[in-house]
Amino acid sequence: MYAIVEIAGRQYKVSENTFLIVNRLDAETGSKIEFENVLFIGGDKIQVGSPTVAGAKVTCSVAEHGKGDKIIVFKKKRRKGYTVKNGFRHSHTCLKIESIKA
Repeated sequence: MYAIVEIAGRQYKVSENTFLIVNRLDAETGSKIEFENVLFIGGDKIQVGSPTVAGAKVTCSVAEHGKGDKIIVFKKKRRKGYTVKNGFRHSHTCLKIESIKA
């Protein structure tokens, strides 16, 4: 069984007992979160929402917070002696999907 759920404005395909990396959420590590914006539930019986499936929810727990790989931002203007090199690491949250209720 799997579901398509909207988390912080983005859509993700989730299934039970898997991990999902999303943009940083304001929740503590180990806390439980429920998402009720379930757009689709697949498996033996398919349910399509209009726009969401009524009564469906996805329960997950926050496994950890972290940062992604470093992205190098390099700027240069030729013949001017101007170069700038910056690095950026995006913050993310790792969620463990515990249950999908239809």
